[in-house]
Amino acid sequence: MRRLVLAMMLIAVAPSQAQPPQDASAPAAPATPAGSLSPAPTQAPLLAPALAPASVLVPVQTPAATTGVAAMDVEDLRMFVEVMDQIRASYVEPVPDHTLWVDAVRGMLESLDPHSEYLDRKDYRTLREDTSGAFDGVGLELNMDNDQLKVVAPIDGSPAQKAGIRAGDVIIKLNGQLVHGQSMQALIAQMNGAPGSRIVITIQRGDGPLQDIAMQRAHIAVSAVQGSWIVPGEALLRISMFTEKTGQDLEAETRKLRATGTIRGVVLDLRNNPGGVLNGAVEVADDFLDQGVIVSTHGRIKDADQRFVATPGQLFSGVPVVVLINGGTASAAEIVAGALQDQHRALLLGTTSFGKGSVQSVLPLRGERGIKLTTARYYTPSGRSIQAHGIVPDLIVRQADVKINDDSDQFYHEADLAGHLGNQQKASSADAPSEGDRLLAHDFQLYQALSILRAQDLMHPAASSDPGH
Repeated sequence: MRRLVLAMMLIAVAPSQAQPPQDASAPAAPATPAGSLSPAPTQAPLLAPALAPASVLVPVQTPAATTGVAAMDVEDLRMFVEVMDQIRASYVEPVPDHTLWVDAVRGMLESLDPHSEYLDRKDYRTLREDTSGAFDGVGLELNMDNDQLKVVAPIDGSPAQKAGIRAGDVIIKLNGQLVHGQSMQALIAQMNGAPGSRIVITIQRGDGPLQDIAMQRAHIAVSAVQGSWIVPGEALLRISMFTEKTGQDLEAETRKLRATGTIRGVVLDLRNNPGGVLNGAVEVADDFLDQGVIVSTHGRIKDADQRFVATPGQLFSGVPVVVLINGGTASAAEIVAGALQDQHRALLLGTTSFGKGSVQSVLPLRGERGIKLTTARYYTPSGRSIQAHGIVPDLIVRQADVKINDDSDQFYHEADLAGHLGNQQKASSADAPSEGDRLLAHDFQLYQALSILRAQDLMHPAASSDPGH
């Protein structure tokens, strides 16, 4: 199902080889139904965003199912038929048999875990759109947790973020209608819509009162990477999600920074990054690594076993890196963070990540439909499964509101004493509000990351060289 409002999934499509889904009216090919995501054996999987933060989607080719009706328990089949007969005969309103069958399939899949689901024709055809980084809606990454629709993170620059919705908020109503009891497909459909159309989302933040937040839907073309200077020499690279072009965007932003200065340290900000395309995550991790495993996936299906390895050459050889993560860091973002942590390439700072470590495969059904089924788990280079655990940063630093105390009036100095000896050398600049002070009041975690890079630069200036400048 399409989780874009964006809920996160990791979808597999080799950008250079994947074929666009066929139109619904096109005849199905004998081997692969129209709209199928099953690739040729040589195609590599990639991730994309869907419900629970970042379901890792890997299209696979599976052998024909061996469990047929004959192998099923007769009593279980009899019970199912009896329930349908009772609904047909006694339910207060007539329900089409097709609706009962489809809802039974949905229930069967959704009862497995939060990420397995049935894909109807529309969902199946549009699944790949979630990897493009552009969509019409409000820009929310969502997760269904104990029947609560929770915000994992708002997309940077989206209507939801501008309206003030935050990670951790629980959505109670959409346009006055309770979300409880509705399917995720129905909720996503309500939040998506034409740019300019209005929607009111009722949320609860913690134990606080309900809040009605109005906004207008928009066409959201996600700018996945933003580069800037924190201070001269120390670069900030913020990745808001992973699309098929994130690796290219990272390289482009790095070139822009190097055109204006030398990079002596990098802060890679993955906070509130819900994940996205696996290929994008692998490319970004590869930009920081020269060798070694980036991520591997393992499951019962042979094609679900994948291993991604870094290639020689990186963007930031010899440059210290700090990666910022928090509870909104999920899926493909956790793959990058885990790879850089396990390969001892970066220091992770912040709070424990979301903990989405399972893999979903898109399996075709007849009639241009399919299912998204959990088929594997993914593992960091050291063999860790982060499923339901998350990635624990090397330094746990919680976000904080810091008040800067100006103690300049509490002390006097040698220069204040009458008759003090002079100094012929030029004095250093007097204390004044610095960029670090402003950062401390605005983003404590980023301030701490900057302090680490500055300390590294002061203690080992020769090591912090930018080979790309």
